[in-house]
Amino acid sequence: MSLIAVTVIGHDRPGIIADATAGLAGLGLNLEDSTMTLLRGHFAMMLICRGDSSPAAVEDALAPLAADGRLLVSARAVPDEDEPGTPGRPYALTVHGGDRPGIVSAVTRAVAEAGGNITDLTTRLTGELYVAVAEVDLPADADEHAVAARLREVGADLGVGVTLRSQETDVL
Repeated sequence: MSLIAVTVIGHDRPGIIADATAGLAGLGLNLEDSTMTLLRGHFAMMLICRGDSSPAAVEDALAPLAADGRLLVSARAVPDEDEPGTPGRPYALTVHGGDRPGIVSAVTRAVAEAGGNITDLTTRLTGELYVAVAEVDLPADADEHAVAARLREVGADLGVGVTLRSQETDVL
C-alpha cells in the first residue's frame, strides 16, 4: 500500500469535503492525515491517504470536483517515511501586531536557528492586526528561555509581540 498526497484548492462551496472524501473512499483509500481551512474565501485541503491506488486514479476520481474550473485537484505519491524517533518538546508560539512583510520569515528563522521545527502554523490578517499561531517542537536540550528571549527580540525588531509557552502533549 502506498501513500498519496491530495490537494484541493479553490473557491469555497458547500460539499467539497464530502465529495472529495467520498471519491477517496470509493477507491478504498484510508484518510490518515489532513488539514482543511478557508483562506480569504478560498478552500484549501491537504490529505495524506493510504491504499492500493495511483495518483492518476485519484485525480480521475476527483475530476468532477474540478469540472467547473473553480477548484484545482492534484495527487502525488509520497514516501512512506518512519515517524521521527525522539520528538521535541511541544510549544505554542503566538505573534500579534501590526501587519508588515517578513514577520513569518523572521520568526520561523529564529525557531529554525534554535533547532526547532514548526509543525503547524496559522496566520490571519484582520484589518491592520496580524496574528500567527504556531505549534513548535524544540529539541530536548534547547534552552527555552533563551529561545523565547530571541523570539521577543525578533518581534521587537518587527514591531510585533511574540510569545513562546510550553504546551501539554496531546493524546494524539
